[in-house]
Amino acid sequence: MAEHLLQVEGLKQYFPVKIGFMRKRMLKAVDGVSFTIDKGETLGLVGESGCGKTTVGRSLLRLYRPTEGVIRFKGEEITDSNIQRFRKQMQVVFQDPYSSLNPRMTVADIVGEPLDIHKLYKTQKEREEKIVSLLQLVGLNSDHSRRYAHEFSGGQRQRIGIARALAVDPEFIVCDEPVSALDVSIQAQVINTFEELQQRLGLAYLFIAHDLHVVHHMSRRIAVMYLGKIVETASADSILAQPMHPYTQSLISAIPIADPARARKRRRIILQGEVPSPLNLPSGCSFRTRCRYATQQCAEQTPQLRELAPGHEVSCWNPQATTTV
Repeated sequence: MAEHLLQVEGLKQYFPVKIGFMRKRMLKAVDGVSFTIDKGETLGLVGESGCGKTTVGRSLLRLYRPTEGVIRFKGEEITDSNIQRFRKQMQVVFQDPYSSLNPRMTVADIVGEPLDIHKLYKTQKEREEKIVSLLQLVGLNSDHSRRYAHEFSGGQRQRIGIARALAVDPEFIVCDEPVSALDVSIQAQVINTFEELQQRLGLAYLFIAHDLHVVHHMSRRIAVMYLGKIVETASADSILAQPMHPYTQSLISAIPIADPARARKRRRIILQGEVPSPLNLPSGCSFRTRCRYATQQCAEQTPQLRELAPGHEVSCWNPQATTTV
């Protein structure tokens, strides 16, 4: 079997939070996440706000130092001592194109900064040629290099962020909700850009998003997160057609359907109660307080991911095979 490009085992990311005078408690933002990504593959990561998706992406790049767990890239474990070697191979496109670009730098300086840091050119002319080539690669032109970020639209700013990520010729990119801050009309253009770049350069993505339609379109596999844990993972088609975890079923039932007749037939699954605090998680299964299938076993034992169908893993004591309409 071919070696995975990225392999994550038991990733945990805890943050100390003050809860009173001289008292702290650990907030479990990510709690034992494991997955793999192959060369040229896109893994979609979905879940509601606060479930830990962005923290996973930043921990992979060691923007946060993981509390526990092992992250391997091409079979080699990433540590504090060797992370600098992996910076050129692993990059990120941030969610907000308005705050992720320095307003005091020209586009040429923004895109050229990774080239400067990693010394990827010999002459100033070569630097300028690489910057122009990167801008053209993402659908911009050479004239844009002399302008500032505030002069561009949201979609153009995100393209600048993509060009910056591509400057060091990476193999893997964390796409942290890269289209959620954009107008719907612009989202499709940016998504098409990601797809074209993947086909052309053989990139692998961890594509983090809220919109299941977007993730399904982009991804070969999808992992669903809830309160710091992955509760279901399968191929993109299997997740949408036959979700097994009650939480995944609820997410899919909330996807709007353009056909009114089909929309009336579909039963909307509305979860009861509030999302528990990561500072005070329920015993056993963290989803049990909102699950209509919860039993005593769910309160006493924490379920682990187990394969219930080929390539389809679910973390649930009472999985419900459901075919969506």
